[in-house]
Amino acid sequence: MTTYSMEHPEKGLIQYTDKKRWLWFGAIAWSLLPMAVMGLFLISNNPWTLVLPLFLGFIAVPILDYLFGTDTSNPPEELVPQLEADPFYRRLLIAAVPVHFIVVIMGAWVAGTQELSVGFFVFFALMLGQYSGMSINTAHEIGHKNSKLERFLSRIVLAVTGYGHFCIEHNLGHHRDVSTPEDPASSRMGESIYRFMLRELPGAAKRGWAAEAKRLNKRGKSFWSTDNHILQSYTMTFVFQGTLVLLFGWALLPFLLIHNFAAWFQLTSANYIEHYGLLREKKPNGRYERCQPHHSWNANHIFSNIMLFQLERHSDHHANPARSYQSLRSFEKLPELPSGYFGMYALAYFPSLWFKVMDKRVMAIPHINGDLSKVNIDPRKREKLIAKWG
Repeated sequence: MTTYSMEHPEKGLIQYTDKKRWLWFGAIAWSLLPMAVMGLFLISNNPWTLVLPLFLGFIAVPILDYLFGTDTSNPPEELVPQLEADPFYRRLLIAAVPVHFIVVIMGAWVAGTQELSVGFFVFFALMLGQYSGMSINTAHEIGHKNSKLERFLSRIVLAVTGYGHFCIEHNLGHHRDVSTPEDPASSRMGESIYRFMLRELPGAAKRGWAAEAKRLNKRGKSFWSTDNHILQSYTMTFVFQGTLVLLFGWALLPFLLIHNFAAWFQLTSANYIEHYGLLREKKPNGRYERCQPHHSWNANHIFSNIMLFQLERHSDHHANPARSYQSLRSFEKLPELPSGYFGMYALAYFPSLWFKVMDKRVMAIPHINGDLSKVNIDPRKREKLIAKWG
């Protein structure tokens, strides 16, 4: 294992070893899981194998999160520059980019050439889309880097699911408006994930297009120029998915539409649980306070954090967006999710259970302390929530 060290003038020798260094390959392995499943299907000819990963994600991973527990340790701040300069972590992210394309190509071949009933065809598309949602997570991590190469790779990998506006919307929109009523990607207390989806998907797309138009206008360029980052990614989607349809038949068209939507809904699921009910204070000048760690829900579950490039340490990510995944920190007294993301996704799909588990946690957050005025509330549920919480 690589050990980072320095001689500090006051603290003496400081050393740190990332015990998860080789475990980060788990994020790539998780994205590759459908390949193994498709191989098993081709050997066994049992279509149930194609939907098995849906159950693994929502049942097995939460159990593994419970068994592996949590990790609240942080790298010494003095050694973070060394940790972030280590090319291993950057190369791992770049290596993940082609993986997402390979998995979808294999999936398209199976869907286009193998005999599947309508039901299994749909569930296979949903399963593959769920795992392709990981490509948006890869794009998310790479897209926060400053190099032109990584920003371009972010647009490339977003072509897997046809979600090209994310490369602009997330950085220039969500990070600016997060945990405010103005943010379509921040869920409100009392809002179900399904109502949130109907607000978030079109709202994020609209904000992304507007942000890109503004960016290009500042540079004196036309919205329809080749410098439009969203159009670049959408063009790659058209070429990539269009080629799959030409190669494997028109049945791939509904398959890819279902696949893309499933991937988008995976992102919606993450956005829903990451900021549910959290609200930044509005200053007298009309601006919101700077985003703090307590404006995002955090999770330190070891297994799912490895699968997601430590996305679940979301509190530090929003407070310090440029910080790389291997350096993200855990803080005390943060809003903590009771499970990792996969378990929270499953809970969110049953709104009544979600509200029962999460609303009381929102109200118990130290800086909220039962004060509903400090909560981001769904306007449609305001009276009901006031009646319940006072």
